[in-house]
Amino acid sequence: MEDKQIVERILAGETELYSLIVKEYQQIVANLTYKLCGNKLEVEEVTQQVFVELYMALPRFRFDSKLSSFIYRITVNVVCKMMNKAKRFVSSDEYDDRPETPSDERNAEQKLIHQEQLQQLRTAIGHLKDEQRTALVLYTFEDFSYNQIAEVMQCSLSKVESLIFRAKKNLAKELKQ
Repeated sequence: MEDKQIVERILAGETELYSLIVKEYQQIVANLTYKLCGNKLEVEEVTQQVFVELYMALPRFRFDSKLSSFIYRITVNVVCKMMNKAKRFVSSDEYDDRPETPSDERNAEQKLIHQEQLQQLRTAIGHLKDEQRTALVLYTFEDFSYNQIAEVMQCSLSKVESLIFRAKKNLAKELKQ
């Protein structure tokens, strides 16, 4: 069954079908949330909030875009609201150390340097403004096109280009320090 059919049936009263949407998009939402805010403890909470807000927003969904774009937009909004509410930057210690898969040729020193560089990058990404971080994460880690990012962020293509340009510039400046 396609997303459009599922949404139409949910809106017609078959609310038990909502679990199909949750199952299909839960990991995508969790991954994007992790990339945007980095705190594993918040990922589950934010993911749940996204699906609550999605359920309430379904009657407003007009099928102008894909359901996935609508879900990404809600995810970005929920993450931004949560981060603004907390009024803080993402700190590097909020990222749990996900296991890396370095090659066997790397020695201990190279592994340590690699871990330090990843930590610096995560910290720098965490210091970006919300819009810059969102655009950069969608572009870099989610492989979204500029058009897709503009759709998710509900802004112009030129704004997306500017956000990504400034994010890269700010990252470079932060990493030089």
